[in-house]
Amino acid sequence: MSRSDGEQHARPVVRIGERTIGPGQPAYLIAEAGVNHDGSLERGLRLVDIACRAGADAVKFQVFRAAELTTAAAPLAAYQQQANLGSQRELLSRLELSDADFAQLAAHCARRRVEFLATPFSPADVERLVALKVRAIKIASTDLNNTPLLEAAARTGLPLIVSTGAALPGEIEQAVTRLRGWGAGGRLILLHCVSGYPTPLEAANLRAVSTLRGRFAVPTGFSDHTTSTRTGGWAVAAGACVLEKHFTLDRTRPGPDHAMSLDPAGLREYVRHVRAAERALGSGMLGMSALEADVRQAARKSVVTTRALAGGTILERGMLTAKRPAGGIAPDQLEALLGRQLACDVPADAMLTWDMLR
Repeated sequence: MSRSDGEQHARPVVRIGERTIGPGQPAYLIAEAGVNHDGSLERGLRLVDIACRAGADAVKFQVFRAAELTTAAAPLAAYQQQANLGSQRELLSRLELSDADFAQLAAHCARRRVEFLATPFSPADVERLVALKVRAIKIASTDLNNTPLLEAAARTGLPLIVSTGAALPGEIEQAVTRLRGWGAGGRLILLHCVSGYPTPLEAANLRAVSTLRGRFAVPTGFSDHTTSTRTGGWAVAAGACVLEKHFTLDRTRPGPDHAMSLDPAGLREYVRHVRAAERALGSGMLGMSALEADVRQAARKSVVTTRALAGGTILERGMLTAKRPAGGIAPDQLEALLGRQLACDVPADAMLTWDMLR
């Protein structure tokens, strides 16, 4: 699809529950609890409460079975190895929650009026989420080429939020083509993502948010792996309709994601910066606001006389200049005054009005 093709699809939107997501709408803010519950339902419930108080639109967890997700020999990523957490399977097995746990988390989200979301890692996990009556599915960057999972998610008929971290442009293209082929094109959201934990600010590449939207004509956002509380606001300025940010109860806890997550105060600050950025961006409509009326009156200029002029005088260029305030004949009409006759005497430094002319 060319850029002009994308421009033909004006302001694409997707609905998740009661929220409309797309350009011109408030950013949909996903508080990523992930596995920061450390395998504890009680911590998971507390994370929901924190996200709700911070003003997030959704809380997202991760649904998996360690034995189904990794081989016994799968190593940890480099950022995880520093914490001496064992193999991937050993680590993830400690972070599993049961179907009953997730049912309680979903019910708690409903009580707190925040959307329950989760990332599945297999078709079986998709079925678990459908059973929980989720209203959207998030696909992790690591599964952008996992066609069995993508197809299972697409066949649910639910909105799909798909991250694009560590993906080549052709891989993103192939994933979008496949999802559209399975009928998910009209309910697809793409998230620009940098799969670095944490992501340095200079690697965030926020302009990619608008590049994705221009290329694929879908709502786009940012899965934010920086440790900054300000990047959400910057991403909104770059065109993000959806934001995803990791948070935790305690950044000092052992575990794969705590250190690169925001603490509760950081999450609240993150949300504040996002909403402040939206207020500053405004509607984008051109035109004078009510705020500017006083300055416009005081600082714009009118045509005034350079000296006293008698009635009957034919106006010449040297008789006229432009001075503050506004309210008389505007300076862009000065040339139209030349050759006109005054209908009355006019003192020096006086603002001309049309009723002074014959």
